[in-house]
Amino acid sequence: MNIVFMGTPEFAVPTLEALHAKGYNISLVITQKDKRRGRGKKLLPTPVKEKALELGLEVYQPDSVNDKDSIEKLKKIGPDVIVVVAFGQLLKKDLLDIPKYGCLNVHASILPKYRGAAPINWAIIMGEKETGISIMEMDEGLDTGDILKIEKIPIEEDDDSIILHDKLARLGGKLIVEVLEDVKKGKVEKIPQDHKESSYAPMLTKETGRIDWNNNGNNIINLIRGLKPWPSAYFIFNGNSIKIHKAKKEDKLTDDENGVVVKVSDEGIYVNCQDSTIVIEELQFPGKRKMKVAEYLRGNEFPTNIKLS
Repeated sequence: MNIVFMGTPEFAVPTLEALHAKGYNISLVITQKDKRRGRGKKLLPTPVKEKALELGLEVYQPDSVNDKDSIEKLKKIGPDVIVVVAFGQLLKKDLLDIPKYGCLNVHASILPKYRGAAPINWAIIMGEKETGISIMEMDEGLDTGDILKIEKIPIEEDDDSIILHDKLARLGGKLIVEVLEDVKKGKVEKIPQDHKESSYAPMLTKETGRIDWNNNGNNIINLIRGLKPWPSAYFIFNGNSIKIHKAKKEDKLTDDENGVVVKVSDEGIYVNCQDSTIVIEELQFPGKRKMKVAEYLRGNEFPTNIKLS
């Protein structure tokens, strides 16, 4: 089976590895342009490009995968299937029509829920008990195509978006191989999505992470778990945005207002919310590394009886 692979971030790498390990002919890997990242703003390859070159695969990085040159290049290759994982561009009809078996997308949610850019994060933020991988035949809509296969996994209490990302990335690689084997045998059943049941997982912004202390404890903890490692949940203290990397919920200690710091100890910074107390265990000040509260308190103070915003 002649495959073209499209993907960009770390999430797509296990699928590329799984296809290569299975022995498929990956005739081309298409990924986004290299970007300047990190403190030094060095021009760095995408994770998919890095892995593709390591595997000895040809890499193509067009400005737009839908432009004339890209379409002509793909028509010459004549792929049986195009596998797409978190590529970052919508595919238009001219491209979608090229492969014999269509363009198959590996999406990190139980479609039609959480279509869009950040399904892993929003599943945690919204308190879902399970998520999964959907293999979908792409159409011109945003994650609206027919479903070929879904596999679900539970969202564990200790899962944050980093842990869940890695679980789903591995599952995506496993599932696409199963689907492609079914495609070769002509065993695939396509199930249309129920669009009335759809929900959207928009791109994350820094403001997504600002904590509302009037919210309940579960929602605040889910926000903290769902926004690791970026943009991170945060609160405002002395005019600075302080990121929270780890926290837990306990019974309310006092009747103080929501957002009031009611206790500070090596165990954490205790902040009232709607129905409970949030214990901040690990935080990060601007320009500093993340640290446990106990470590921070060795050389600093954090006041009680103040209201965080």
